[in-house]
Amino acid sequence: MMTAPEWLTKRDCTLTPGIRDHIVFVAVSGRPQYKMETRPAKGKFACVVTQTVNGKLIDDAAAEYPTQDAAFSGGLERLKNQLGW
Repeated sequence: MMTAPEWLTKRDCTLTPGIRDHIVFVAVSGRPQYKMETRPAKGKFACVVTQTVNGKLIDDAAAEYPTQDAAFSGGLERLKNQLGW
């Protein structure tokens, strides 16, 4: 399980694992607000980021990463940019 970056922790956010190892939730004040899900993509990995309360796609997962951990990190970075944090 990856650790939450500082930009998340200073906003009372944590990373919590999903039921399967390819899902991680970003919880704000203990409530899951965003779901990051890695998926296979052309021999690499992509990370889809959705809002949990309404299923709205936050990111289109166009980027590909060499590992699942890199995909999660990339998904977090894209979420950070999307939220303007």
